Amino acid sequence: MRYEPALEQGRLLRRYKRFLADIETASGELLTIHCPNTGSMLNCMSEGARVWFSRTNDPKRKLPGTWEIGETPQGRLAVINTGRANGLVEEALRAGLISELTGFSALQREVAYGQERSRIDFRLDYPSGAAFVEVKSVTLGFADSRVAAFPDARTERGAKHLRELATLAREGIRAVQLYCVNLTEIDAVRPAEEIDPAYAAALREAVSAGVEVLAYGAQITPQEVRLTHRLEVQL
Repeated sequence: MRYEPALEQGRLLRRYKRFLADIETASGELLTIHCPNTGSMLNCMSEGARVWFSRTNDPKRKLPGTWEIGETPQGRLAVINTGRANGLVEEALRAGLISELTGFSALQREVAYGQERSRIDFRLDYPSGAAFVEVKSVTLGFADSRVAAFPDARTERGAKHLRELATLAREGIRAVQLYCVNLTEIDAVRPAEEIDPAYAAALREAVSAGVEVLAYGAQITPQEVRLTHRLEVQL
């Protein structure tokens, strides 16, 4: 996924009200831009750190830009815009880069399913049947470790998705939890039990039910982001 037009660089002044960020551009312009991330962004941002943002000229938009990439306190790069994760995964799926999920004949996004009225990120159709794939964007890293974690805040919705996947797996339908690790210099991902023990328990229960858990890491630059390699999952 290439950024077109090119991202602009600035530095973070503050993030507030969850969806707002004040930045100073390289030319000294002060802007309030959209922060498209519903999480806590724990260990993912610091005042004064470099940011990269996309600018819009759409008169219908209230804010002039969107925060896309940030430099973490550990010196890594993170994709702040969680809305990019599904696009990255679809691009990788269609290019055959996720080896466990190649050979499908059809791909659908945001398909309704489940007993709790959920929507799956991807439904892949194979001659042997369908595979349901749920995607989560991971940006929580730690200074003394190359193991990332999910989630960065309590997520009842995430646990619900795992329950839905577990139900599918028990019915003999292929169900996959895919972690899109949008953070550089990471070798593995784990559940953040210290933040959300209920999610960690739901993940282990889903695995016991037959849900597959995959993690793929991204190569991140201010010009381009793409999934490139599989990562270890530590349960």
